[in-house]
Amino acid sequence: MKKQRIYIDTSIVGGFFDEEFEKNTKSLFQRLEKKEVVFVISDVLTDELENAPERVKELLANLDNDFIEKVALTDEARELAEKYIADNVVGKTSYDDCCHIALATVQRVDVLASWNFKHIVNLSRIRGYNAVNLKNGYATIEIRNPKELINYEKDI
Repeated sequence: MKKQRIYIDTSIVGGFFDEEFEKNTKSLFQRLEKKEVVFVISDVLTDELENAPERVKELLANLDNDFIEKVALTDEARELAEKYIADNVVGKTSYDDCCHIALATVQRVDVLASWNFKHIVNLSRIRGYNAVNLKNGYATIEIRNPKELINYEKDI
């Protein structure tokens, strides 16, 4: 069975150490440890973490590389990110967020996980990103917070 590919943004890594988001973020990471999913990590994420505390950087460094897929920001993704801004889905200051969305779209991940409710996990923004995707020949992108990606026990 093909493993679900989950693109994680910077808020997911930070959420691992944040009291408000810790429980659900750790549940998502447990899915990775159980080899149920693959995390897709971009150079946008690693660049954003350059000035992060050491424990945050170490979290990524200690993950099992067999279940990490690293992707680079391409010209195609940059162009799509710029189209999100041009269509006023978000403002110019959210360029890195747009790069995350565009990379996840171009890489055809199953879902993008984020705790960024202002610019990413937001119904009107998701509709905007997907409208731009469709207008430019891309598929829509699933965007969720980790709480929605936890495998809950089935009631039988």
